[in-house]
Amino acid sequence: MGIGLRIFLVNDDDTIKRLALRRFDRLLKHNPDECLPQYAGKRVRYAFVILEIDNRKPIEILRIQYSFLLFDSEGRLEPSEQEKWKRLSLDMLPPMFLDKHSQQVIDARHKFVKKRYDNEYRWTPIPEIETAIVRSIFKTK
Repeated sequence: MGIGLRIFLVNDDDTIKRLALRRFDRLLKHNPDECLPQYAGKRVRYAFVILEIDNRKPIEILRIQYSFLLFDSEGRLEPSEQEKWKRLSLDMLPPMFLDKHSQQVIDARHKFVKKRYDNEYRWTPIPEIETAIVRSIFKTK
């Protein structure tokens, strides 16, 4: 048993297209040879699927995260958007050190940042998209 990952891009017409994990990794690392020109200048929905696998076959979906990818005019991931995403991700962490002088004040900034993060970087799929992803993973019709 082990963990597997699948990436699915969701087109404007709600169809899905599987993206190889190696290709996704090259996009994230801004490999100059990797681009998806068909998505140039677009904000694209995608699903990041975490699976339990056995003998390279998916057994169970453990989690699906629905997010966005922003592509530049050449079909590469927009680096400034990734930096913004990373900063928000760090800001979502609860404070590690509390100010001893203000024990009456509750620091809830990380909760508001999470709400902002969810609004800007998450989306909720319609049932047809979820079904298409499950069928693609388990190869059913």
